[in-house]
Amino acid sequence: MPELFDDGDYYTGPPLTDALITRAEEALGVKLPASYLAALRERNGGHLRRSCLPTTFPTTWSHDHFEVHGLLGLGGEWGIDSEFGSRYMIPEWDYPDVGVVICSTPSAGHDTVMLDYSDCGPKGEPAVVYVDEDRVPRRVADDFAEFLDRLRPCDEYDEDDEDDEGEGDGEP
Repeated sequence: MPELFDDGDYYTGPPLTDALITRAEEALGVKLPASYLAALRERNGGHLRRSCLPTTFPTTWSHDHFEVHGLLGLGGEWGIDSEFGSRYMIPEWDYPDVGVVICSTPSAGHDTVMLDYSDCGPKGEPAVVYVDEDRVPRRVADDFAEFLDRLRPCDEYDEDDEDDEGEGDGEP
């Protein structure tokens, strides 16, 4: 797998430990996927080198993809288990309560990416869903490893095409 994170440390939490994982899983009430934890062992969250994911459906922001700013890790200010992490974001942004918010997006909350435990239960292997402004979770990967594999560099997308066929007005 190519290097996952860029050089910046925004969204990066403290070094990942077994104790941090245990606390996060207890706080969130789920078992986190091994592939997600493997990524966090490289760096505990941060900006991704490949941060656009192609879709078969239009999003508010583009007709064929969405972008993530960062992968959220555990602990620290940006952790999924932090004070303003997943449990806070779900009711604050009216996201569907299907699992755990794992990515920040350029829209600053209008859309997100989540681990979806709806079909597998809290101890199973969650799918990855994209949640747009309509708050409908749309499956974009069967698991987190597939999500990482599907990410592409955003420069593969023509910025002029964004919003041309999306559902909204493109205002972030």
